[in-house]
This record gives sequence, C-alpha cells and structure tokens, in this order.
Amino acid sequence: MNNLFERTSIKKAYFTLALPVVLSMAVTLIYNLVDTFFVSKTGNPDLVAGVSQGAPIFTLMIAIGDIFGLGGSSLISRLFGERKDQLARNVSGYAFYYSIACGIVVTIILLVFQNPILHLLGASPSTWKYAREYYLVIAWGAAFIIFGLSPTNILRTEGLAIQSMIASMAGTIINIFLNPIFIFTCGLGAAGSALATVTSSVIADIIMIYYLRTKSKKLTTSIHETKISRHYQLQIYAIGVPASITNIMVSFATAMTNRYLISYGANSVAAMGIAMKANSIIIMIMVGFAFGAQPLIGYAYGARNEKRFYEIIHFDLFVISSINVVLTILLLIFAPEVIRIFMNDPVIVKEGALMLRWLSITTTLAGIILVFTTAFQSMGKAVPAFWLSFSRQGLIFGLAIVILAHFFGYTGILAAQACSDVLTLILGLIFYKVYEPHFDRKES
Repeated sequence: MNNLFERTSIKKAYFTLALPVVLSMAVTLIYNLVDTFFVSKTGNPDLVAGVSQGAPIFTLMIAIGDIFGLGGSSLISRLFGERKDQLARNVSGYAFYYSIACGIVVTIILLVFQNPILHLLGASPSTWKYAREYYLVIAWGAAFIIFGLSPTNILRTEGLAIQSMIASMAGTIINIFLNPIFIFTCGLGAAGSALATVTSSVIADIIMIYYLRTKSKKLTTSIHETKISRHYQLQIYAIGVPASITNIMVSFATAMTNRYLISYGANSVAAMGIAMKANSIIIMIMVGFAFGAQPLIGYAYGARNEKRFYEIIHFDLFVISSINVVLTILLLIFAPEVIRIFMNDPVIVKEGALMLRWLSITTTLAGIILVFTTAFQSMGKAVPAFWLSFSRQGLIFGLAIVILAHFFGYTGILAAQACSDVLTLILGLIFYKVYEPHFDRKES
C-alpha cells in the first residue's frame, strides 16, 4: 500500500486508484440510462415524471451515506499518511456501524413524514401515485443504500479500488437485469424500478463486507473496534457533512427545478428527468476521477509531501478538464439523438435536447469545482468544502433559478445551473487561494 501512495509515479498511482472508480461509475451510468430507458418505455409521462420526483430521495440517501463514506475515508487516508494505522482501523469500524444505524433512522423518518415530503418533492395529483410507489420502496431500503457508501469509499483508502469496483459493478449489473423484470414482467411500474435498486444494494453490500473481511489488512468490520475520540468523530462529520451536502443539493436542485417546470406540464418534467440522466454521462465520469484521486491527495497531505500533493492536484485538473471538454462537445452536437434514445416523442425530444445543452455547457467548470471540493475534503478543510458543496446546486443555484425564472421564465429555469456553475467556480478559485496549504508549518 505505502509503495502505491508514496513512491509510484503520479500518473500510474492516479489511474490505479481512479480508473476502477470511473469504471464503477460507468456501469452505474449505464444503469441510470437503462433505468430511464425502461421507465420511459412505459409510455406514461406521469409515471416518468413521478419517478423523477421520487428520485431525489435516493440521491438524499447517497448523500447521507457520504457522511460516513467520504468523511471516514478522508480521515483514514490522512491517518495512514501519518502512520496511525490502528486509529484509522477504528475509524473504519465507526463508519461501518454508524452508517447502518443512520439508515434505520432515515427509514423511520421517511415513513412517518411521507405525505409532506412528497408534497415538497413536487408530486402533483397526476404523478402522486407513481412518486409514492417509488418513494415507499426506496424508504424501506434506506439502511442498505446508506450503508453501502461506507465500504465503497473506505476500501479505496487501502488501495483496494478494484475490489470496491467489483462490488459496485456487480450490484449495478444485477440492478440492470432486474429492472425490466420488476417493471414489466412483474407489472410493478415505478415501484419495480425502486425495488431493483434496493435489491442490488443488498447484494453489493454483501460483496463489500466479504472483501473487507478477506482482503483488507488495515480496515475492520468488528463492532469491538469502533471506539474513537470525540475529536476524530467531529473530524468525520466536519468533512462528511459538507461532502454529503453535494448530493443533498442535487436533490434540492432537482426538486426545485421540477416544481418550477410542473407549471409547464408533465412533459417538461419528464424531459428534464431524461436530460439530467443523459448529462450524468459527464458528471459521473468526472466524479469517478475526482473521488478516485481523493485517497491519494489525503495521503500526500497527511505525509506532508508538498511536491507530490500539488502534482496530484494539477494532474487531476488536467484529466478531468480534458475529458469534460470532449464529452461536452459531443452532447451539444448530438443532444436530440441522445434524448430520442429514451423517448421518441417529438415534444419531449425538442424540450429535452434544449435542456441537455443548457445542462452540459458548463460541466467542465463543474469538474474544476469538484477537484477543489475533493481537495479540501482530503485536507480536512471543512469550511471551503461546505460552501462549495452548498453553493453549486444549493444557495447559488436557488438564487439563480428564482431570479432567472422571474425575468426570463422557461429559459431562465433552464439557464439556472449554467449560471450557478460560473459563479461557484469563481468562489472555488477564491477559496483555493485563501486555504492553500502551507507545508512549512503544521496546520490545524
């Protein structure tokens, strides 16, 4: 492990850790596209819109899982760099069991408050039935979905990126296989899509636990190795909560967009749901590279290796920006063809293509923002990590969509994310200058 993180060339170490994550994200991307494809093939815009309205709950669960997965892995990487292996092991045990407990609490909350939450998500009389079906199944599976984020991220801190990838990919492939069976063969519709997601999460969790118990030498699944001081618990949450904010804000942005678009009809909501899934082609690839590099950044920072730290950051920016530019150009050119794959309805193709172009035009900027965010997470810098996570699809996006929708109506709604990306990048550049690490002295 130490050889990979300390002596292997930046390029080789980066791709060794990042490519398995990208491949895992690529399979997840295929699932997202296939899921949208099968849901769209029901030919029911209300069902498509209902699933789109319920989807932020799944994203919310991913966000909560990130508290322990990303918060825990960030701390573990730094502790490995500082040679505090036993403490890092206890952190992994803490993240393992507390994520399960958190998932159970989430299930209870979602079931008790289902009606007000569905209203908040923008479910209308025509879409309520389908949104509720999806929502309830996902709610019951919360513990399995939330828990899975812990081993997925923590395994990579020990260089076990391939094992993490195998588990994630196995669950996703099973999800793809089960989707048409549950939706069409079993006639479960929206609930079938959610049930396939929960079932695959259970299987992926089992595989990851197996790898933790058999392949890992420094991590643990033992309930007896979970005790860490309040100081280190706070470090997990100080980084994990801002990290989770990113996905929570995705839910917020999706729900807010749907609420603004519903006045233009279910077709507009359905078209945006398809466009967002198609845009995830770029988003998930850049997330894979950024998260794949995170343990490498954290280890270099913990080891106080200034030269290696900056080389990783610069290489990360180069890779993500280069790939994003190419993929953005392709989506801008072939937007109608991409939308038509999912639903060959002239109205939805026209609306969806315009939406996809607006969404994809600034994803390169979003990639740079993500590199800054993951770098701050790796360093344990909670303040800038929080504000970048909270701003792009939260505070700045919220202000942008309110203002632009008021002055430009429908076009303003579509332009809100691009506007937010530009403003958040400016904020990220400011933070990077202010919080740039100083390796010549010990930082708090």
